[in-house]
Amino acid sequence: MNPVTIMIIDDEPQMRKLIRTFLEKEGYDVIEATDGLDALSLIAECQPHLIIVDVMMPYMDGFTFAKEIKRTSAVPLIFLSAKGEEWDKIQGLKLGGDDYIVKPFLPGELVARIESVLRRSYQHKTEEDVLTIGPLVIDNVSHTVQLHDKPLSLTRKEFGLLHLLAKNKGRVYSRGQLLHLVWGEEHQSSERTVDTHIKTLRIKMGKDGELIETVWGIGYKFEV
Repeated sequence: MNPVTIMIIDDEPQMRKLIRTFLEKEGYDVIEATDGLDALSLIAECQPHLIIVDVMMPYMDGFTFAKEIKRTSAVPLIFLSAKGEEWDKIQGLKLGGDDYIVKPFLPGELVARIESVLRRSYQHKTEEDVLTIGPLVIDNVSHTVQLHDKPLSLTRKEFGLLHLLAKNKGRVYSRGQLLHLVWGEEHQSSERTVDTHIKTLRIKMGKDGELIETVWGIGYKFEV
């Protein structure tokens, strides 16, 4: 089994070093980032299974980072903060945080919280949650994609299109159907929006973009 990768985002080097030491002793792989902006540039490459993010940081704070990452990923988040007020905890949870830990904390507490979040996030995966088709592995729980064993960074809508088409291999969907199923019933987008997203998806997939076929006059389908 491949080790679980955890990203630590904190502007304090000593805190990152301390957490890294705890986690590596438990067998986790650890990636460090100094702030939210730094983390966003690394995530597409390393695709962590869980992120620990400090709330108060320069350039991009933890709450702003959470808003950005949740647009394109369902990766679980644990907030760290010296601020333990109820409002801050509620704000963190509303932004998609899976837990909120107040500094200072005990090493055992941190590890236990991490294990709890990982269990809730990943233990109930079924074959339907992870789709392997051709060179793609599409995880519908963490919203991550591997293409030829390398992470593929997609927006939420690109992921939705790819997952829908791949899961229903060979079925032709019109642009209107894709808008309804991926964008939702309340969408106000035109059908050209689908074409634009399919184009960028194909570009990101490189030569494998041809797996998404255009059915002229109707829409798109996925064929392996």
